[in-house]
Parts: sequence; structure tokens; C-alpha cells
Amino acid sequence: MSQQTKHGELAAQIRAAYAGTPIAPVRPQLADLDVDAAYAIQQENTAHWEKEGRRVVGSKIGLTSRAVQKQLGVDRPDFGVLFADMIVGEDEPVAAGRVLQPKIEAEVAFLLDRDVEVETPTVADVVRAVAYAMPALEIVGSRITNWDIGIVDTVADNASSGLFVLGGPVRQLDGLDLRALQMQMTRKDEVVSKGTGAACLGNPLNAMAWLAGELARRKRPLRAGDVVLSGALGPMVAVNPGDAFEANIAGLGTVSARRLATRHKGTTT
Repeated sequence: MSQQTKHGELAAQIRAAYAGTPIAPVRPQLADLDVDAAYAIQQENTAHWEKEGRRVVGSKIGLTSRAVQKQLGVDRPDFGVLFADMIVGEDEPVAAGRVLQPKIEAEVAFLLDRDVEVETPTVADVVRAVAYAMPALEIVGSRITNWDIGIVDTVADNASSGLFVLGGPVRQLDGLDLRALQMQMTRKDEVVSKGTGAACLGNPLNAMAWLAGELARRKRPLRAGDVVLSGALGPMVAVNPGDAFEANIAGLGTVSARRLATRHKGTTT
């Protein structure tokens, strides 16, 4: 079997899992834990979904926590693709089955008004490209059974992406100390996650610079208008039926997600 055929089969297995039944980890089928092969599978599904009419609106960064990197035995973040139909309005109900095995985390989101095409971007390049920062919640999910993932599993599975919520107000970077941001996320008034901007690769802008370089080298550069989820500021939290979450990022703003359902149900593949 050719590598291209194998990648196509694994991509199809991941797409099928969106209907509600997780699959076994894909890493045993990828020789030498090949991250580039995992990105090829991710891109195969991205191309499939674009042909089906889904619109790419940006990117997400994962594995920005050093603790999580150590847990998975990796020394770098990863990225996935954001589609327009992943965006959920604040307090908008999330239908059952839209995310498989859902968890939630608070992040800083960026909206770009310039392309970043250089393959070795600096934080300064990213600062020039960012129009606004805003608080965000990412409802992550895994199509891999019991979240039994390594780096190639999550990369192939679009960086375990699900849905995301953008809050406000939107802020320009001038005068905003992203490293010092303090995040607190509550579930029905109980604090369930805390963190800081420094938890995201030392600064969310560091994560942005990493992503911009990775995408430029892969000939898929960040573009004006893109939304980027820069990575978790604190631990992920499992989502239960009917949960309501609110994240306050001091100095940036608040964002909330309510009426979250988790019953497995078929979704668009």
C-alpha cells in the first residue's frame, strides 16, 4: 500500500468518527511517529471538507503547555485548521454530538489584518500583523478513543479541534501585557481552571510566531482576516451535559459558553 493510499484511509477513518464512534489511535500505523505524515492526513481532510463547502477561517495552536508536551513526549506545539462552522456565539446552545469527548479551555484569540509570509517570523512580525486580541473558549474534542493520543494522533485529528467561542471586548495590543494575563474559568460559579499568559509558550505571541513560521514553510501562510486560537492558558476541563462556563481574562475580557450538550449523535462528516 502506498503512503498516499494509507493517508487517505486514515483520513477517512477520522472523518467517519465524527458520526459518534471514536477510533483506535492512528500512531501504530504511522512509521517512526511521522508528524509530517500526520499533517498530510490532516490536510487530506481539510481538502475534503473544503470541497464539501466548509470555509477555512484560521488556525488553532495546541500543545503550548510545557507540562502537556512532557506528558506526550514532544518538544513542540502543533496546529489545526479552524472552519467557519466551528464558531459558536456566546450563550448559543451547543447541540448534542457536535463535539466528541468534549473538553474546554480558555485562550487568547487573535484576528489578523496582515499576511505573515516569512518562514522565520519574529514576534515583531506577528505584532504588526495582529489587529485585535480577544478572549476565547475552545471546546476541544477527540475522535480517538478515550483521548488515548500521542503527537501524531492529535495532529492527524486536526489538533483535536471542535468548536470555539469568541468573547470581548476586542482589544488592540498596544498597552496589553499578554504574558501577565490572569485567567480564571468557572463552571456554574465554581473555579475549575486558572492560568496565565505565560503558560502559553511563555507568551501567546511566541505561539503565534511559531505558527506563522510553520504555516509559511508549509506554503499555507497566515492571511489577513484569519482567526488564531493561540493555546490554552490553563488546564482543560471535561464538559458534562448542560454545563455553563465563563472565562475571565483580567485585562482582556470575558467569554462564556452555556447549554453544552454531550450526547453522541451523528454530525456532518
